[in-house]
Amino acid sequence: MNRELEGIWEHMRDLGLAALAHANRHAAYHDPENSRWSELSILQAAHAAEIIIKARIAQEHPLLIFEEFPKLPKDEGIPLTIQSLFEKGKTAQWSDLPTRLWATTGIKIPNQRSFEDFGKLRNGIQHFSPIPGNIDASKTTLKFVFEVIDPFINDCWGLFAIDYDEDYDSYENFPNTLIRMEIPFLVSPEAVKYYEFWKDDFANTDIKYKNDLLAYINRHYKQIPTP
Repeated sequence: MNRELEGIWEHMRDLGLAALAHANRHAAYHDPENSRWSELSILQAAHAAEIIIKARIAQEHPLLIFEEFPKLPKDEGIPLTIQSLFEKGKTAQWSDLPTRLWATTGIKIPNQRSFEDFGKLRNGIQHFSPIPGNIDASKTTLKFVFEVIDPFINDCWGLFAIDYDEDYDSYENFPNTLIRMEIPFLVSPEAVKYYEFWKDDFANTDIKYKNDLLAYINRHYKQIPTP
């Protein structure tokens, strides 16, 4: 492998996780001076997913994410460089990622239908129109994050989407938003330390949602008591 390409996948993963933190922030909170946070969260979550999935493909080999390469130079001694890939290469499109991921890694995208539908929603907002009035943008983003990105990064690298949020008091607030929306999520070792802050919101959730989440917590963190 060209030494310039070594470590590229890690940079891509970290960039995707930064975009994920931005998406979670804009989906879970509101800014009175900017009414577009929820719509922006859709664009950011899609951006995060695309980069993160490509990062996992690139972990096998960085060139696997490309569908078009720079033209072969006339001088056979000139190697393929990051600069030429950056300027003239073309990476795989959103719709091609599930197949490319599976073919290169054997991994299937979790909840692929959600992945496909979210891509269509992102395209509609980005290229055409405001989000339809019957869609809750914030909830749609968070459902996508925790149905698709969360299990994916956990299976690939042992990471948790709940850990990526730009709020300083994230673990005291962010999980509560998910609980109130009854969105299942993987509870990280860091997040579970703030379990006491979530109890009040559990009281108003569906019994199955509460039991499933508590079962996960008790299965992975046996020191946490059941309320």
